[in-house]
Amino acid sequence: MHRHFIFLFTFLFLGIMLYPSVSFAKEDLTEEEILQQRMSYYVQFDELLIPWHFLAAIDQYERNLQSVRKDIPKREGYLAIQFSDEYWSGALNPVKEDTSPETISYFGGMGLDGNHDGIASPKDDEDVIFSMASYLGKFGTTDEDFKLALWEYYGSEEAVNQVFTISTLYRHFKTIELDAHTFPLNIRSDYSYRGTWGANRGWGGRRIHEGTDIFASYGTPVLSTSFGIVEVKGWNQFGGWRIGIRDNHNSYHYYAHLGSYHKEIEVGTIVKPGTVLGYVGSSGYGKEGTSGKFPPHLHYGIYKFNGKTEWAFDPYPSLLQWERQAKNQKQ
Repeated sequence: MHRHFIFLFTFLFLGIMLYPSVSFAKEDLTEEEILQQRMSYYVQFDELLIPWHFLAAIDQYERNLQSVRKDIPKREGYLAIQFSDEYWSGALNPVKEDTSPETISYFGGMGLDGNHDGIASPKDDEDVIFSMASYLGKFGTTDEDFKLALWEYYGSEEAVNQVFTISTLYRHFKTIELDAHTFPLNIRSDYSYRGTWGANRGWGGRRIHEGTDIFASYGTPVLSTSFGIVEVKGWNQFGGWRIGIRDNHNSYHYYAHLGSYHKEIEVGTIVKPGTVLGYVGSSGYGKEGTSGKFPPHLHYGIYKFNGKTEWAFDPYPSLLQWERQAKNQKQ
């Protein structure tokens, strides 16, 4: 009886100690270790010829949405990909949270058993990534096949473009570790700025200032703050000669009032933090070529796409952080 009590106590104690460690294992890992774990899920479908960057891009896009949308719950686990009950189990399945591969298949659900444990669970990372890889495999493995699969899945041209941009960046840089940033001007140059978010702007109608102005001399090089792809280049009556760059976090970085562009920058150019985009000027507030209506400066703005709309947010706190990081790196 005494031995039985000791055994039962030991079992309960280990259970109490073990399960919290499993539940919080992800929180105990470093960011690098988490990224490595995610990568291990993406690359396991080489035999199916599914490019890893396709899966990684969808996962990152879903993570981006969950970080800014209150109506989308954050998925637990290493992966952010999540399916609706109807999509996973089948629209006509009476058991909305069904995990039986047989009945899910019978009702036309998408959920699959990826680790062969007899259960197809949307809470299991292996089942989720296998289900998405299988879905993509039905369309093919080319870029155009991928775009078609994205269109069928999301039904949104904006979503297709966002995910494909992320995929292109991952393929080009051969990594998902693309979170580094830098200040948009060389910190050794002579510049000044302050937070002016929301200030009134009168030219072209009543509007607010959606960014931060960084004042510097004509010709000061303007640097990309992030990894990304040049999405827009050309004249805007408000921003003059401007460049727009899309990154892997559904963010659009806007650089305006340039005096000129760097000769190697075109729409579709892939950039990284520190890439020279152009040079400070005072263009804008009029027809193409208008310049000199205000002191030379860079207008820098960031816009976030949340799956439905794109909205601006104040870049000033980020600029302070990136400036501090850049200064520390120079020391």
